[in-house]
Amino acid sequence: MILTLQILFWAAVAIAAFTYVVFPGIIFVRGRLVRKPYTTAEITPPISMIIAAHNEADNIAAKLDNVLAMDYPREQLEVIVASDGSNDGTNDIVRGYAAHNVRLLALPRQGKAPALDAGVAASRGEVLVFSDANSMYHPQALRALARPFADPEVGGVAGNQVYTSKKSESLSGEGEQSYWSFDRKLKQSQSKSGNAISATGAIYAIRRALFRGVPVGVTDDFAVSTDVIVQGYRLVFAPDAIAYEPVAGTGGVEFGRKTRVITRGLRGVLVVRRELLNPFRYGFYAFQLFSHKVLRRLVVFPLLLLLIVSPLLWNSGLIYQIATVAQLAFYGCALIGMLMKNSRLGRLKIFTIPFFFCMVNVASLIAAINLIRGHRIDFWEPQRQDRPVSAVADQAAQSNAVSERSQAVSRQ
Repeated sequence: MILTLQILFWAAVAIAAFTYVVFPGIIFVRGRLVRKPYTTAEITPPISMIIAAHNEADNIAAKLDNVLAMDYPREQLEVIVASDGSNDGTNDIVRGYAAHNVRLLALPRQGKAPALDAGVAASRGEVLVFSDANSMYHPQALRALARPFADPEVGGVAGNQVYTSKKSESLSGEGEQSYWSFDRKLKQSQSKSGNAISATGAIYAIRRALFRGVPVGVTDDFAVSTDVIVQGYRLVFAPDAIAYEPVAGTGGVEFGRKTRVITRGLRGVLVVRRELLNPFRYGFYAFQLFSHKVLRRLVVFPLLLLLIVSPLLWNSGLIYQIATVAQLAFYGCALIGMLMKNSRLGRLKIFTIPFFFCMVNVASLIAAINLIRGHRIDFWEPQRQDRPVSAVADQAAQSNAVSERSQAVSRQ
């Protein structure tokens, strides 16, 4: 019995260690040792920006103002808002921008995937850019997205999602910022040596010729961006293509969003894009995809096993005692962070990071159960935080100004 528990313990430790330490280490080392450069050039191909929106009256005007103010030839840019059954005045706001090459598709409520398909069908650009209604772009973002398309092997470009505030009003927001900072470094290493795993829905682009529709019930950014790889092209990461997003809202709203995203993400990998898990055809990318998008989302199971088994091995040695105490301390920090979320103490990283870690893994557990029982999430109501997107646009503008001043100083 003890031997069996010890085998389970070390198997769980090995899986968790590989997921959180070994795999990122492999990515960073490979990014330094294996280089696969691609050509970039200052090109301005015709771009169609597709924005799927459902009841975004509070955000859509600021979004369109942001897009129209970008440094990109106006005659080379069309904007299509695919309004998915909006009934809050979104359509009337978008119609007010008709003179600025902004087109409205007033669609019945059918979900984001069909809305994106309709938007692409109505577009004319050689390059398709997909964006969210609450994402504010850096003025140079479209030019940064366009540059890698000078290389004929590049089929898609993943942009850089950046949060507009260093301080969040929620524990999940603090943890989310830390996670995305780390994920950004992973994407840079992956892109240098081959392919980024996938794109974020806030900002990414693909060649129009490679768009083959958005499957229902999966994360559209993952499905569309990885379809580029399926067709034999590269998906690269452009760190200068920046989209500013507001930090996460309340923990409850963010937990629901995480559960939805992970449910759709797991289905995207294991059902829609499972062919990409074949290492004989896709090589190292298949290893990346499995480790990052499957194993990391299912590591909650070995973590639960570790939590159960460790105390049962208390009398088997010091290592098991340390493991038990360390886990209790970590999960205790997460609990303290949750209970003291409105205090300064509760916002320390020693509490926010464990809280975010636990929240994501509980969401992953529910998502795995959803996948097993065949539950799909095709529709949802967007739940934005209280902070208006216009405030995000203002802060993004301030961040742009600071960045440009820093670059000017560095050039002197």
